[in-house]
Amino acid sequence: MITSKLPNVGTTIFTTMSQLAAQTGALNLSQGFPDFDGPQALRDAVGKHIAAGHNQYSPMTGLPALREQVAAKVSRLYGRTLNPDSEITITPGATQAIFCAIQTVVRPGDEVVVFDPCYDSYEPSVELAGGKCVHVQLGAEDFSIDWQQLTDAITPRTRMIILNSPHNPSGALITPAELDRLAALIADRDIYIVSDEVYEHLVFDGVRHASVLAQEQLFQRAFVVSSFGKTYHVTGWKTGYVIAPPALTLELRKVHQYVSFCGVTPLQYALADYMADQPGHVDELPGFYQAKRDLFCDLLAESRFTFTRTPGTYFQLVDYSAIRPDLNDVEMSLWMTREHGVASIPVSVFYQTPVREQRLVRLCFAKREETLREAAAKLCLI
Repeated sequence: MITSKLPNVGTTIFTTMSQLAAQTGALNLSQGFPDFDGPQALRDAVGKHIAAGHNQYSPMTGLPALREQVAAKVSRLYGRTLNPDSEITITPGATQAIFCAIQTVVRPGDEVVVFDPCYDSYEPSVELAGGKCVHVQLGAEDFSIDWQQLTDAITPRTRMIILNSPHNPSGALITPAELDRLAALIADRDIYIVSDEVYEHLVFDGVRHASVLAQEQLFQRAFVVSSFGKTYHVTGWKTGYVIAPPALTLELRKVHQYVSFCGVTPLQYALADYMADQPGHVDELPGFYQAKRDLFCDLLAESRFTFTRTPGTYFQLVDYSAIRPDLNDVEMSLWMTREHGVASIPVSVFYQTPVREQRLVRLCFAKREETLREAAAKLCLI
């Protein structure tokens, strides 16, 4: 009998809820993916490059033209000049990038600080490296960092801190001042940072994304991860990247080359073309998704759910305390899917120790207007 290396891991709630939505015909506002396609020119470029014979391995580090486009974007948005050859690595998805970054520096017995609620891939990756996650709960109301809890969580064994902003599932944003405070807190310690910034372009209400790329002290010990899939509405392409200083990039690539070696070649060519031709796409994303957020929230104003409009990501948390306080959030999500035709994600699954009084579910608004209107109509009847 095999002994599991991940005995506490089973089928994820994202898979469970998507399967239930498909079985029941419910509108799937659970898993985070759009129900519309990416730009036509981007999709056309894939076929062009397949026909042109760009179907063999790309370089292990990623297509040079795509790394150059990432460098150009980072320079324009965050003021950091990167060497595309030694600081940018293209990966088959952000999850793989995070996994490789963790494997690069976490050793058996090391501790990694994560903030609850936290994305579900972090802890298994740490455990496979022989490390242990130390969970620090974000504020129950605004999902802000409790700096005293964070300070108390850091020990001589702390090897890494994983940041996620804009934050999934809450949409909360870290600020430049908080990044400065974190840099000061770990300045004299051998601690590395993984900064999960896959929703970097989905920040609303005129606020600018605060990236670790713009914080010099943190960047020198950081792996900054982002996602082409989130940015260009093509989550199924599973293409992302990780930016790190040369010494960290060198070590990360040693791991990356034995996990996947490289990403999908024609997709990288297509993304490089589109980024060169349409650099303003990322500038339009905040307004594009804020319009969806505002439409959805305006429609939900007539419901019995309560909420604060999310400041980032394409997820909206809603509180169902006035509807079914007798149900925990997993039960509520199952009930909403089966009885009311809308699939959601319970927030408790992002916690090591769920907040007992919370009654929150997460809804994805990366959907067509007709989908949002239909979902809102169903939710208003609950």
